[in-house]
Amino acid sequence: MKYASEAQRAAAVEATAASSVPAPAAPFGDEGQRSTRNRVARSILDHGPSTAAELALRLELTQAAVRRHLDSLVTDGVVEPREQRVYGSRGRGRPAKVFALTDCGRDAFEQAYDNLAVDALRWIAQSAGGGEMGDAAVAAFARARLAAQAETYREAVESAAPEDRTEALAKALTADGYAATARSAPVGEQLCQHHCPVAHVAEQFPQLCEAETEVFSRLLGTHVQRLATIAHGDGVCTTFVPKAGHGPQPPGKRTTKTTTASASTAGRNPE
Repeated sequence: MKYASEAQRAAAVEATAASSVPAPAAPFGDEGQRSTRNRVARSILDHGPSTAAELALRLELTQAAVRRHLDSLVTDGVVEPREQRVYGSRGRGRPAKVFALTDCGRDAFEQAYDNLAVDALRWIAQSAGGGEMGDAAVAAFARARLAAQAETYREAVESAAPEDRTEALAKALTADGYAATARSAPVGEQLCQHHCPVAHVAEQFPQLCEAETEVFSRLLGTHVQRLATIAHGDGVCTTFVPKAGHGPQPPGKRTTKTTTASASTAGRNPE
């Protein structure tokens, strides 16, 4: 191409060079999007099924941004929308929609060795003869495992004031990977575990949930009731801990029937 002057030629070269420089990256590129989606998923793991408003508040994002990431997570099969479960009397209006992790979403958070654990427990059951004897053998293993695990929680629970023991147990469970919280409930408290490292195993062997419920009862010195479990498909493992004078019995007066009743609800929703 011919140019009328050297100045025009120089200007054309400069324009061509400028057009070859890549445009600056958008302030929120794909990597940033993935990072924020991971934060949203992790927040649901740590705090349980959450509304878009709750996620926006925790993550300091706009609700519009959170909903955009939730839409992507739903499309990817990482989270799923659910109707918010309400315990006790329900107010007027439609329940808010909450988002919970799917099994696929939970798989992304450190749930390795599930197949090995299931195979080991199945071997224990078969070695004991299967049937009721096999179930009893798995239950004995679960109790022995949880009893040893409970010793790491006992000091924290017993050193706390009676009214703070559920919170102390929640902190000890959190340190062990269960992302647990304690919150007030009518005539008691709810101990919530937002993550369960053995959820997939407990789906097939509910004895793990039953043994855990028994351990909570012994540690807290009161009857407790399992309301929901991740292994059964709920978003959070929820255990009700009654206040003094509303159902608990002193440790020395607890009966086998009481403990069994507590454990019998483990792994399923109350009717």
